[in-house]
Amino acid sequence: MSSSKMTIGNNLLRRLKSLGIDIIFGVPGDYNLPFLDQIEDFGGIQWGNNCNELNASYTADGYARIRGIGALVTTFGVGELSAINGIAGSYAEMVSVVHIVGTPPTTSQISSAILHYTLGNGDFQVFANMYKEVTIAQATLTKENAVEEIDRILTQCLLKGRPVYIGLAVDLSGYEVNLDSSSIKPLNLSLVRNPKNEHQAALENVLDLVKKAERMIVIVDACAVRHDIMNKVLKFIEHTQLPVYVTHMAKGGIDEDHPQFRGVFAGNCSTEQVQEEVYDADLILSIGSMNSDFNTGGFTYRLSQKKTIEFHTYHTKIFYAIYDKVDMRELLPDLTEHWPTDIIYSYKGKPYEIEKPILDSKHQYEIVQEYFWHKLSVFIPENSIVIAETGTSEFGIFNMRAPRGVTFLTQILWGSIGYSVGAALGAALAAKDQNRRVFVLVGDGSFLYENEAQDMAFH
Repeated sequence: MSSSKMTIGNNLLRRLKSLGIDIIFGVPGDYNLPFLDQIEDFGGIQWGNNCNELNASYTADGYARIRGIGALVTTFGVGELSAINGIAGSYAEMVSVVHIVGTPPTTSQISSAILHYTLGNGDFQVFANMYKEVTIAQATLTKENAVEEIDRILTQCLLKGRPVYIGLAVDLSGYEVNLDSSSIKPLNLSLVRNPKNEHQAALENVLDLVKKAERMIVIVDACAVRHDIMNKVLKFIEHTQLPVYVTHMAKGGIDEDHPQFRGVFAGNCSTEQVQEEVYDADLILSIGSMNSDFNTGGFTYRLSQKKTIEFHTYHTKIFYAIYDKVDMRELLPDLTEHWPTDIIYSYKGKPYEIEKPILDSKHQYEIVQEYFWHKLSVFIPENSIVIAETGTSEFGIFNMRAPRGVTFLTQILWGSIGYSVGAALGAALAAKDQNRRVFVLVGDGSFLYENEAQDMAFH
């Protein structure tokens, strides 16, 4: 079997470039400097020098939400802990981010030397162990495992849609390893097939129920957007001709001028019309639900489990029965293909409209919330990217009419203030070749918290 040689650092960069990454964010530190030199010399990947590690994690998150995956580099200890808030947010919000940490020399780690950036106890795994709670996979690269571990970690990052952690010692990034023909091939990103019997049983159960239903609806939620199955979802709703609603975390996943789109559902925070239509349904097909407090209008969902079918990434729930490991990514296309033709009716619902707020005379010279968010959409072009900050902004866009093709980025689950500023920079860089405008909706307090991100933008 033929093989070639490549440094560990360049092999990692080769893999990241093959996944579509063309800029790596982060902050220099003495334990990652050799790897940063490799980034500077590597064709096709640019070094994005952030002002601090928290900003770098937000920026990588925003980049990943547009490109599908993002990356950042920090130094050991002080650097990686400064970024852990942002990485935890990526984990909660299901965003694929690769965090590469430059660690002390292997000889120092073996001898438990008391080095700077440590706790003074000779434990060089303490920070990596912290990251086990907020990443889906972790690896400390060695001369022996680097090739296999890089591929394993990046595969898990993409298949699971969560951040990962790679520890790269300062003396190993330039170490040459052998790459055989299997290591040169693209990563295997094939999904594990659903268990055949459970898949078939779930499919038949769903089909039996839809044949009996008279008022079916579809609710699209966060996991459908995060796990990149919106093309499959769109094929399903257009084939079935069912009315579709989105949640707050899935806003923008379905174009709001789509003829079957009926509005944003979040319990009591929804419009009266949306609530009436949803609660009147006798069968609800929920795709990728995330029943968090803010996403459900403060847990004000009143969806009966007796009439709800939930499609998830790792299981399917039909009323009270759970079909383990029946993934919606395989089940939904199968359901589309086998949907009974005798219950497909051309959708004839009314176009989605948001009632225009009426200002009384005492407010005609004031900017009030209700009017502001309604009017704002007029100034946002189609295919823009809108990042809304935690708090007023993310709730303000809830019932704002979204122009065609707009992508919304928020942190409705994690809710770290200042996220929008760094994420906007990452999103803008990810979309720089797509001619997309980027809008940041942020309050003055959150902006001041992370305004250093603008310094990188200016450069």
